[in-house]
Amino acid sequence: MRTRIVRLKPREGAEEAPLKTSRGFELVDRRIPLKRHHVANSTFVESIEEAANLVEQGYAIRMGAPGKRASLIAPKSLRVLRD
Repeated sequence: MRTRIVRLKPREGAEEAPLKTSRGFELVDRRIPLKRHHVANSTFVESIEEAANLVEQGYAIRMGAPGKRASLIAPKSLRVLRD
């Protein structure tokens, strides 16, 4: 089964996808009130399936596209697709 996380309203001219760094996919618990965008508050996971599970639990995920700055995307702006 293939798992994908897609942005419901991507920025114009780009197909955004979750970014995987050397540490893995970066997610942030949206319940952190301040400075949630700081790396110290991030959770890193290795697989897209783990990331999808956290998005379904309310975590934001860092997404980007070539030529576009990466940003944290709120779970309400995402859809997890499993096919």
